[in-house]
Amino acid sequence: MYKPIFIAGPCVIETFDILEEVAKELVRLNNKYGINIIFKSSFDKANRTSLHSYRGPNLEKGLTMLNDIKMKYGLSLLTDIHEPYQAEIVGGIVDVIQIPAFLCRQTDLLVAAARTGKIINIKKAQFLSGQDMKYPVEKVRETGNANVWLTERGNTFGYNNLVVDFRNIPDMCSITPHVIMDCTHSVQRPGADGGKTGGNREYVPAMALAAKAFGATGYFFEVHPNPDMALSDGPNMLYLKDLEKVICSLL
Repeated sequence: MYKPIFIAGPCVIETFDILEEVAKELVRLNNKYGINIIFKSSFDKANRTSLHSYRGPNLEKGLTMLNDIKMKYGLSLLTDIHEPYQAEIVGGIVDVIQIPAFLCRQTDLLVAAARTGKIINIKKAQFLSGQDMKYPVEKVRETGNANVWLTERGNTFGYNNLVVDFRNIPDMCSITPHVIMDCTHSVQRPGADGGKTGGNREYVPAMALAAKAFGATGYFFEVHPNPDMALSDGPNMLYLKDLEKVICSLL
């Protein structure tokens, strides 16, 4: 029986204790439901609203922490890169390299990621349609890497809001076999919370179910033990304790 892809973890690496708390819960859910949740967290958030916003621990320290999680808990890893030179370094540790939405047309970044041979998860830009994503996918495939996923995360609608057109999911399924729904970033309200990004986490479960109806093959959830105290994307992240219920609704 086919089981969907699940990706979950805190938006940005804050402390190793938080990474461990999330990792333990993902291991529990993996064992209970016979799934393989991929652990996600970012070593750098390069596109924060403010210069003063927390970005992460940096490449070297962040990858060390992620590798420690992988070795200790046996979880697959996903993280994102922002510059081509990071691809080879990151590819030596993670299982999936993610291309951020705003950077999904950056040829040098896509080619460098593709050359690692890892799975490449390209997030659909907030300014592109699902059909437009055939071009980033072609760049990866023509570099010699056929392992490409696409992720839907909503479109910019102006005035600090995003709108999800779920027709993008079947459109992207015609391009690549695996299309992930980013259920938490899609409820963001960019820059809407006093110089930082706001969000509506109460809509996350419905976003996931709607994506399932449109044929998504995987789901992306940023989770945190206490999102209201998180250093990035707190308003749209799920409470870690609520992840199990949402996953159960999708199995």
